Amino acid sequence: MGHFSSMFNGLARPFLIRREKNSPGNGDGRDAAAAMAKEAKKNDLILRSSGCVNVEGSNNFVSVFSKRGQKGVNQDCAIVWEEFGCQADMLFCGIFDGHGQWGHYVAKKVRESMPSFLLCYWQEAQASLGPDIDLGSDKKNQGFNIWKHSYMMTCAAVDQELQHCRKIDSFFSGTTASTIVRQGELIYVANVGDSRAVLATTSDDGSLVPVQLTIDFKPNLPQEIERITQCQGRVYCLDDEPGVHRVWLPNEESPGLAMSRAFGDYCIKDYGLISVPEVTQRHITSRDQFVVLATDGVWDVVSNQEAIEIVSSTPDRAKAAKHLVECAVHAWKKKRRGIAMDDISAICLFFHSSPSSQSQLVSSAAAGKL
Repeated sequence: MGHFSSMFNGLARPFLIRREKNSPGNGDGRDAAAAMAKEAKKNDLILRSSGCVNVEGSNNFVSVFSKRGQKGVNQDCAIVWEEFGCQADMLFCGIFDGHGQWGHYVAKKVRESMPSFLLCYWQEAQASLGPDIDLGSDKKNQGFNIWKHSYMMTCAAVDQELQHCRKIDSFFSGTTASTIVRQGELIYVANVGDSRAVLATTSDDGSLVPVQLTIDFKPNLPQEIERITQCQGRVYCLDDEPGVHRVWLPNEESPGLAMSRAFGDYCIKDYGLISVPEVTQRHITSRDQFVVLATDGVWDVVSNQEAIEIVSSTPDRAKAAKHLVECAVHAWKKKRRGIAMDDISAICLFFHSSPSSQSQLVSSAAAGKL
């Protein structure tokens, strides 16, 4: 019991120890990353609200939109960071779906922590390819192995830091996290939870087809239920929710999580819930048009094919995410009458910027802050 969680959290310990030994002004990587983020924000390279990002000279165009559901405060949030880590060819974006009483605070905390931790670990791995980092024999995969290692270390460190954060009670609250790093013509996708990334690519016959880049980590997946039951956790559906599998404590009807991986939720971390990311990579070709990153508020009522068709049919790229969210809202009302609508959020990352694009980062207050 607790083996998986303890083993994963152990990854973060060396880095956290180094942080304790270093004073804030004495080479702390997190401080350097925070300074980069501050500078990026000043230069309109970071977006944390509904809006769009299109930096001059970049191939990326990003549209972001979020709408509060009917369950209270909006617990979704997102981030887009162009020129991630002061690298002209890099972009980071992520979407986070909080749950529980303090889920909105947990989601925002993870949103703030993850990019800086990831940047630190990636730069550390780049600088010193030591014996602790197994890059494998195939140099072609070295870039992927560095990012995978960096993401694994990052998620362990983020979850451990969150656990010790006195300002946020994450015992019964948590968040998912689906993120993408674009580096040149490669994208690295990391997923914790049941938000989803879907690529739109052109098939041989010219039609646009979806490629799901992530797994929805639901408790009833074979590898997930095996781990949970080995850790003495339970997975079952409530009578009034057939088909909705949830994770429960061994001897209590709590907490009933509808995903098998998340940050926070320490009440059940010893019983099979983990924050280990699934990390994948893809080489972007001229056929690949865009990626949709969205919370389950979208995917519960909109199929992958429907989502890419909605986005591709939007004349103004800046409004693509808003159009998708509005279509999901309409689908909720039609398909799930009587059920409180979830928060609905989406990021649309276009790979090929139009020639007429000019530098802009537009934050829409009317759309609502994330």
